[in-house]
Amino acid sequence: MGQYLLDNAQPEAGARFGALAELFDASTFRHLDALGIGPGQRVWEVGAGGPTVPAWLAARVGPDGQVLATDLDVSWLPAGAGFEVRRHDVGAEPPPGEGFDVVHARLLLVHVPNRTEALGAMVAALRPGGRLLLEEADPALQPLACLDESGPAQALANKLKRDFRTLMAGRAVDLAYGRTLPRLLREAGLTEVAADAYFPVTGPACARLERATVEQIRGRLLDAGLATAAEIDEHLANLDAGELDVSTSPMISAWGTKP
Repeated sequence: MGQYLLDNAQPEAGARFGALAELFDASTFRHLDALGIGPGQRVWEVGAGGPTVPAWLAARVGPDGQVLATDLDVSWLPAGAGFEVRRHDVGAEPPPGEGFDVVHARLLLVHVPNRTEALGAMVAALRPGGRLLLEEADPALQPLACLDESGPAQALANKLKRDFRTLMAGRAVDLAYGRTLPRLLREAGLTEVAADAYFPVTGPACARLERATVEQIRGRLLDAGLATAAEIDEHLANLDAGELDVSTSPMISAWGTKP
């Protein structure tokens, strides 16, 4: 039941990482810059997935700094890209070091069964005065694929989004986790806690993310009897035809400082 629906080993993962980077990297980088990322710092990128965020961090900290990118599946993280890569399970293993100036995770904790332990590991890895930035989607806050349900194509997109949420809920995914981040950071002992949200409403990257996601979960939808092959094929054809304004769930970013 706890198996990750969007497995990095699937070929569609690369398309998802590309779309996520286009949609959310600029917002992530804005937040990291505001935390004071700079030369010589040590940064832990948790659940990195693809290379765009750790590569950007490595450029910011320079040759005197260190960026450690960890994930359960590191196959999308190239060697020799200016950052260290290590396989690590943040929910089950001790932190891979301590004294980090910044720790960052995006779209990770909602999928980790041991979320409390994972958050504790990230806080423990910070130096005093270090900053933690967590970014998680909140599908319950905005549950639609198409905000403007103006016809059958949009209704089908929203139906498949509900089916996806059913799959996630069956695997212990907290669909309202994003909104809890400020409270969780305070409960973890962090100070100067703040948060905001970023919400792409439509665009080509939204459609690419939707296609890659549906293709990744196609087999799960069929196996669970939640959707038919005809429904999935029709939705993908509608995406390819450019008929849909597909949105994302709001990405909530929360940050705080270790005393």
